[in-house]
Amino acid sequence: MDKKQKVLFLCTGNSARSQMAEGFLRTMEGERFEPLSAGMEAQERVHPLAVKAMQEIGIDISGQRPKGIEEYLGKTLIHYLIVVCDKANETCPRVWPGLMDPANRFYWPFDDPAAAEGSGEEQLTHFRRVRDEIKDKLEEWVKGR
Repeated sequence: MDKKQKVLFLCTGNSARSQMAEGFLRTMEGERFEPLSAGMEAQERVHPLAVKAMQEIGIDISGQRPKGIEEYLGKTLIHYLIVVCDKANETCPRVWPGLMDPANRFYWPFDDPAAAEGSGEEQLTHFRRVRDEIKDKLEEWVKGR
């Protein structure tokens, strides 16, 4: 029986922030946790700049895919629900069927790097900043588990 604790990262599009968080946790603590991610309105693909920003630090998320919440909602028991954006926090059910302990619902709002404007390099800079913020937050969170 798998004893890993399931952590679901929830975002709006499941194309950037939640995908990066999933990749980080799998790399950092894949022995302890089973990271999952989903979106309230899942996009068709993982954002290419999210893939690039993660590749820069040696984490490959190119094989990940966006998933809608219906893939997990009421179907998968999870130990932690971590909402990583404002819109998903507003629209996500307050009581998540399958969340083993309601106290393990966290809200970590990160800016949406996919909304960044400017040149490709300027956009990538936003992805890098958000990537680093997610990494820092996850490192802090993992220490408390």
